[in-house]
Amino acid sequence: MKTKKAFTVLELILAIVFVGIFVVLFFFQKQSISAMERDEKRKTAINAIYYALEEGYYAEHEAYPENIEKSEDLPWIDPNLFTDPYGMNLWDDGSNYSYEASNCNDGKCKSYSLRATMEKEEDYVKNSRH
Repeated sequence: MKTKKAFTVLELILAIVFVGIFVVLFFFQKQSISAMERDEKRKTAINAIYYALEEGYYAEHEAYPENIEKSEDLPWIDPNLFTDPYGMNLWDDGSNYSYEASNCNDGKCKSYSLRATMEKEEDYVKNSRH
């Protein structure tokens, strides 16, 4: 009499459990990698804004702006860089990006701080050079 080779119920349950564990681990890792990619985009945007302020705006005005309220304030960079990974602009409330000017007089400021709120690390901050 020949016996049929087949999987037992226990083997099938164990296989399903292992596949489920791998799927869960995959999605957690994918979320972590996506968050790191968004953090890198934030750093790139803050660096671009920083250099536009230093090499463009300060070179022309010998001061920094009191506010950045639209992309036309810094025409030296791609306007898309003002938008954070969630679609909020630098000048919008709730954005991951912030610009804080200090030592201001008549709309001209002596210093500023740019900040990006990060997901996987500490906030990324760039301060004025001058």
